[in-house]
Amino acid sequence: MTDLASPLAGQTAVVTGGGSGIGRAISHELARRGAHVVVSDLSLAAATRVADEIGADARQLDVTDGPACDALARAIDAERGGIDVWCSNAGISSMAPFTEITEAEYDANLDINLKGVFLCGQAAARVMIARGRGGSIVNTASMAGKKGAAPYLAHYVASKFGVVGLTQAMAAELAPHRIRVNCVCPGYVDTSMQERELAWEAALRGTTPDAVRQTWIADTPLGRIETPEDVAKAVAFLASDDAGFITGEALAVNGGSYMD
Repeated sequence: MTDLASPLAGQTAVVTGGGSGIGRAISHELARRGAHVVVSDLSLAAATRVADEIGADARQLDVTDGPACDALARAIDAERGGIDVWCSNAGISSMAPFTEITEAEYDANLDINLKGVFLCGQAAARVMIARGRGGSIVNTASMAGKKGAAPYLAHYVASKFGVVGLTQAMAAELAPHRIRVNCVCPGYVDTSMQERELAWEAALRGTTPDAVRQTWIADTPLGRIETPEDVAKAVAFLASDDAGFITGEALAVNGGSYMD
């Protein structure tokens, strides 16, 4: 049930990579707090499944396609009378020792994880500036955007450090337009992407996925694997007016796995 007292009541929010994992949880949480959510994903079928769960709209979007990002933002702006919140969440990962990361793997991580945030941020900011009523952009970075010592993830680390820096640059430039820009830095999150990473890291270390999982839990002072909902609640806070004087922040949401 929608709480009409929510700071997000009546607002329009777009979530990229919304068809699964953290994006699905963000979509659910923003809808629960009253926003009209547009769930976008490279897979329209995945976006539609989530949209159907929460009574939202679904759109297909390749975040590496600048004209497509612009077209989606303009279409939603026209249909909804503006965009209040944009969550750039789409991302990928792969694992390999530094000397064995291929150029294709590097390019894919930087294209989706960083260029996608850049292109979507431009698209969102353009329509927000044109409307003249401000807005909130929340990017999904990672604990790996603050902690470079992440085994087998050098290319992913580079992309997520880039998201943190880009968030700060966007926040500084867009502040005069009353557009706040922040990012969240999740840790070890229980998603299908994490399941793949567990298998990859176990193979690289010559151990089992469960053993790797136990090391991740041991590395987390709060003593458990993070849920997508843990991240979504932080995103919803940053998106709302409750965070009205916060911009340029990279909020650690990792159970204490990395503290700065």
